[in-house]
Amino acid sequence: MSKILFLTTAHNYDDDRIFFHQAKELKNQGFEVKICSLYSDFQGNLDGVEIESYAFLEESFSGKVNLFLRVCESFDPDCIICSEPIPVIAAEKFGKKKKISIIYDITEWYPAMSMLEKYSFPLKLIHGFKFFLIQLYAGFLSTHFIFGEETKKFPLAYFFPLKKKLKLPYYPDQSYISENIKKLRPNEITLCYTGAISKDKGIGNFFNAIDKLQKLKPDLKVSILIVGSARTESDAIYFSNLLSEFSFENITIKKPTSFEKFTQTFADADICFDLRELNFENHHSLPIKLFYYIGAGKPIIYSHLKGIRRHMNVSKFGNLVDPENADLIAELIVNYIENPQLYDSRAKNARREFEKRYNWKVIRNSFVDFIKQSIDKK
Repeated sequence: MSKILFLTTAHNYDDDRIFFHQAKELKNQGFEVKICSLYSDFQGNLDGVEIESYAFLEESFSGKVNLFLRVCESFDPDCIICSEPIPVIAAEKFGKKKKISIIYDITEWYPAMSMLEKYSFPLKLIHGFKFFLIQLYAGFLSTHFIFGEETKKFPLAYFFPLKKKLKLPYYPDQSYISENIKKLRPNEITLCYTGAISKDKGIGNFFNAIDKLQKLKPDLKVSILIVGSARTESDAIYFSNLLSEFSFENITIKKPTSFEKFTQTFADADICFDLRELNFENHHSLPIKLFYYIGAGKPIIYSHLKGIRRHMNVSKFGNLVDPENADLIAELIVNYIENPQLYDSRAKNARREFEKRYNWKVIRNSFVDFIKQSIDKK
């Protein structure tokens, strides 16, 4: 029985992609699987997957590498799947003693904008270039690549074109999706925002669109559903100021819930939104929530991100828009209200497309085969 080890610094041990999809799938296929994360403390066994996780994010670079190396030596894996450069570096150190496959699963843009926030402008360029070189170094050390989306292939797929690669999108398993296709109620609408509450992720754009909608249809009862929380103090202040500025009457704010219950939290929503800003990092993203929205049968209105346009055509179940064009977004919502048959069609199409094209069953065999081949050819 081959052993697979997941190493990650920035993701929790029960991350939806790492644990609920990749690790559990490999376990079901007969592999021995372990996850080591430096995000939070937990040691134990979950659904047959061994977990060794520590709250180690504030430790030094060498401390993180040494901890990962200790876990590698203890578990003695045949394949290591890494989510960030530091795990790759640790895996390569272990790989010098035993020939293994080192798979770099790239799901985040690196360096992320959040990594550069604390630096002033000249230092942003310097540190951005430094992190870029670290990313290239991780690519050099890896034996295989998995890309979460087409737009994340740069730069590694271009600098190392001969390395085996797999595109593995963020499609969820149907067992984690609660289908809830709605019928529009006369003169009512429930609009939903989920995830990190911040300016960058579009909560301000969402509120501006609702404000325009209410001015366009003053008699319409608009209910607002928000599932998420602010991650930083500045984001919390920004959100508090928005709530004071707009003073919406019918607003429900829910705290983030467990992954398995995520789609249940927005069951009452009629339309789901993601109006994140159009910066470089966001443009190169394919938001995971999109697939959970359509799996639940919710029409979507999203920022017209390059990552989405390159991957799929959403016209059957939603719209891609300029997130700052509140007038257009309000008109799209009104169009659903005035044409409920269009809403019915979009909601059913969302679920249908999810079942046909955008669920884990469609891609799981290609993932397992890629892992098997990486071990066989190491």
